[in-house]
Amino acid sequence: MQNWQRLQHARKSELQAIRDEQLHRFVNEHLYPFSANYRKLFQKNKLDPKKLRRVSDMRHVPFSTKESLLATPEEPQKSLDFVLKPDPALIRKYWPTSKKLKLAFDRILHGEKFIQDKLGLEYRPIFLTATTGRTYQPVSFLYSNHDIMNLREAGARLLDIFSVKAGARMVSLFPYAPHLAFWAVVFGAMEAGVLAVSTGGGKVMGTAGNIGFMQRLKPEVIAGIPGYMYHLLRTAQTQGTDLSSVKLLALGAEKVPPGLKERMYELMTSMGAKDPQIFGTYGFTESKMAWGECPAKLGVSSGYHTYPDLEVFEIVNPETGEQVGEGEPGEIVYSSIDGRGSVVFRYRTGDLARGGMTWEPCPYCRRTIPRISSDISRVSNVRSMQFSKIKGTLVNLNNLQFLLSDMKEVEEWQVEIRKKDDDPLEMDLLVLYLAVKDGVDTVAFEDRLRKAIVNDIEVSPNEIRFCPLPEILQRLGMETELKEKRIVDARPK
Repeated sequence: MQNWQRLQHARKSELQAIRDEQLHRFVNEHLYPFSANYRKLFQKNKLDPKKLRRVSDMRHVPFSTKESLLATPEEPQKSLDFVLKPDPALIRKYWPTSKKLKLAFDRILHGEKFIQDKLGLEYRPIFLTATTGRTYQPVSFLYSNHDIMNLREAGARLLDIFSVKAGARMVSLFPYAPHLAFWAVVFGAMEAGVLAVSTGGGKVMGTAGNIGFMQRLKPEVIAGIPGYMYHLLRTAQTQGTDLSSVKLLALGAEKVPPGLKERMYELMTSMGAKDPQIFGTYGFTESKMAWGECPAKLGVSSGYHTYPDLEVFEIVNPETGEQVGEGEPGEIVYSSIDGRGSVVFRYRTGDLARGGMTWEPCPYCRRTIPRISSDISRVSNVRSMQFSKIKGTLVNLNNLQFLLSDMKEVEEWQVEIRKKDDDPLEMDLLVLYLAVKDGVDTVAFEDRLRKAIVNDIEVSPNEIRFCPLPEILQRLGMETELKEKRIVDARPK
């Protein structure tokens, strides 16, 4: 964290110099020598890694995508080509002379076992997380000890951005799983000196168990998936729970609609919390770390604060792939510049940042590190569940999610897309299941809701079913699934 204390307030020119130097070193000392995928990519495109000296030079390197990682019949272990694997032949052929000389000196001074242990500590995979596999087949990402140290450091930085101090108490509601959000909390809290207790969320202890545990621990921080967090807070309020100790809600694994933040704020203050901060985070399995917002008033987002010594973010035009200007909208492209294990470079995330990226100092915390707009939509891939063709119309279901989350009459909801009579040749049906607050005039509300949905996604639901809250919670799998099932595509494949 000593480097972080200096880095987060450094001048833009200094940050860019650090990033460019790290980029050049990483590509020549790690990526090109030891990544089978990227070495082949560089060679196929006649790219000299020594000429990649600054971020502007990266435009010559072809993009990687989710499809690049997926197994095929010809390459069933394709993702392993993204793992850095040093061996004596590759070291002799591709490592810079200065690195080989240092290795030879260590061998003479300490012996061969010392060399093997040192390389193993840096590169040998010892841990993994995996993608959820909702849209694509799951892909595992491997971590070496070096990556674990980076995850600890990045997690501690995230807590520092949240203004969480050593000695704080934290409850994590993220499900027990090989997923980034869960482990970022575990390792980050260890590094930051924060007492963090992972309950496993509703699937393990149940909501009642989580509430009872929080009453005993009296945490300052609660972390979890937005949908389950809201469910827990709503349940806690009905039980008259005292959450006056809580100062911060940290939300991860999903985008958080502004309306949902407002509802959580109201619930928290009704249970004694004094002006609680509610933060979103951004992360994805391939990055092996996450980024967060800093404290700002409700309804204002500071953007996701990044770590220019550990990664390069580019914002590109999703159609042309060209880098866009500062603050301009575009697709987020990620490159690790200090990873080991599984590494991606110029990786198109499929995430669209409407406000792009800025190097302007943060107006709330005054950090000078680059920030990515929090207005991110995961809709750039037409095969995504959030971007689906319904009744012949390409529908952005993210808009529906935001619309429903902003409506105070709605307690919970689920969307189901299916075929009439389950016949693959029949028409698409869009069914919306709703649990609304007591006292809502469902007839008037349905009429207003249909008009709002047509205005937002240009498709009207075939049916809106008003259901009791427990039924919707069961449909969602709120306490049985890793993530609640908001949008269910039940059409025959």
